[in-house]
Amino acid sequence: MMKISELIIGQRAIIKAKISSRGDVRTFTKFGREGRVCEFMLEDDSGKIKMPIFDEAIDELVIGETVKIAGYVKEYKGEMQFNVLGRE
Repeated sequence: MMKISELIIGQRAIIKAKISSRGDVRTFTKFGREGRVCEFMLEDDSGKIKMPIFDEAIDELVIGETVKIAGYVKEYKGEMQFNVLGRE
């Protein structure tokens, strides 16, 4: 398992972190399909990283919950973010 401060763009990783906050839910249309997205903030003792969550999965996450998540790191609008592949 990796710490948030160790993550680099393009890397796949498993992290264990607390959900410290969440943004507003936004709707979008892509390929003729409507969806929802919400940015959550993950935090461990080494740092923080944004994590976008889509559709029904938004309602499954709780602020204050500690989660173990597999994902990959990418850059979006000049910031690193952690994109979920699945919960461990």
